Amino acid sequence: MTSAALPSDATLVLADIGGTNTRVALAHGGRVAHDTIRRYANASSAGLPAILIDYLGALGAPSCAGACIAVAGPVQNGVAEMTNLSWRITRADVAEATGAHTVAILNDLQAQGHALDRLSGESLRTIIAPPPTPRDGARLVIGVGTGFNAAPVHRTEGGLFVAAAESGHATLPLRTEEDLRLARHVEKAHGFAGVEDVLSGRGLERLYSFHAAGTDLAAAEIMDRIGKRNDPAASVTCRHFVTLLGRVASDLALDHLPFGGIYLVGGVARAFAPYLVDQGFAEAFRDKGRFSDFMGEFAVHVVEDDYAALEGCADHIGRRIAA
Repeated sequence: MTSAALPSDATLVLADIGGTNTRVALAHGGRVAHDTIRRYANASSAGLPAILIDYLGALGAPSCAGACIAVAGPVQNGVAEMTNLSWRITRADVAEATGAHTVAILNDLQAQGHALDRLSGESLRTIIAPPPTPRDGARLVIGVGTGFNAAPVHRTEGGLFVAAAESGHATLPLRTEEDLRLARHVEKAHGFAGVEDVLSGRGLERLYSFHAAGTDLAAAEIMDRIGKRNDPAASVTCRHFVTLLGRVASDLALDHLPFGGIYLVGGVARAFAPYLVDQGFAEAFRDKGRFSDFMGEFAVHVVEDDYAALEGCADHIGRRIAA
């Protein structure tokens, strides 16, 4: 389905900027053209305007009716400050690089929220099934990738409202003596043990170092060892990561009451998807004492579509133009 009243020949340029890579694509009539998706390594790029100029130039400099950028960081007054990347992104810079008259900059979790209505069943892996009689209500997107964040998604008379947040910098929940030792270990980096300091790609590395007596490995190698089950420290790390993710997700569920479901997104969430069921995510999620039964009201899914944020960008800017 295209965005309401958007001309079928309208071209949009979209970008999803993570802490490591930037994905860029075109959309025609509000739908992402998957054959136009390109990936750029942030470390080797001069910044977003340079990426957009290079990308559009390689495609023959198409005329763009709109541009929408999703960024892994806070957005205020049309200006994005990347949390895990030293880039500053403004609507004016994007407009100049693309020639688009209508420009929007969203937090990446906001873009994921705008994508939910476009997701197919094949792109979802259900971790906790919906209750027998689901309720209507808000939905919640939780991003676990280079960083961590969450965003509630509300249907309103004026369309979807996806609230911005910086949930990754909330305090890491501590339940056991081991958790307290972990907090003391990870707070050495910033003086504070936040959720993102454990539940992220770099957080996974810190968690492994904690369980492996100071041994440092890259996140990809840790995931490889988890899959091969050839490293006891990696196996313990996996269980602990899943448990903490379940606890944080349950806290966020009580904050936002997402009766419409919880959606885990991001590269790290997808990497852990095969382990969430047998490593105790549901048990940690429901471990709320007298509220344990109430936690059964919330379904949890992993979004396995790597390009969902681009779809959300297309939906958002298409509706802006058509309004």
